[in-house]
Amino acid sequence: MIQANGRTLGFTLIELVVALALVGLLALVSVPLYEVASTRMKEAELRGALRTIRSAIDAYKAAADSGAIAKGATESGYPPSLEVLVYGVDAQRDAAARRLVFLRQLPRDPFHPDPATPPAQQWATRSYGSPPDDPQPGADVFDVASRSRRVGSNGVPYREW
Repeated sequence: MIQANGRTLGFTLIELVVALALVGLLALVSVPLYEVASTRMKEAELRGALRTIRSAIDAYKAAADSGAIAKGATESGYPPSLEVLVYGVDAQRDAAARRLVFLRQLPRDPFHPDPATPPAQQWATRSYGSPPDDPQPGADVFDVASRSRRVGSNGVPYREW
């Protein structure tokens, strides 16, 4: 600041340019850090969603194998759709005709671009009969994956997690 006769007149142009450059530099550094933190948060959410859905699929399969729910002789014992995990199935051995529910709600894919899409349509499904190197949907749901074409921070595409 310039002082004349004990009075402050204001900032010089150089002081303003230096202050503006420092603020710009801080913004330039903070934006990439925010993007990395946001991506890592979404990746953690994706890991949790996949773990939740896969645990529910495994619980459905265990219930089908134990006879708690009806399974046809030609069926694999895996759920026919992701919605079945939320809406439930009739318990076979229960006199009160309860429904066995495996998920309270189906998690969303955090990398799906359209939030208006129902969660069941956001996930790519693999049937029991499809090969692991070429997963295809089918009559049942053996596994789920993200439909995102992006690559994770670990170098593995999200659809292969």
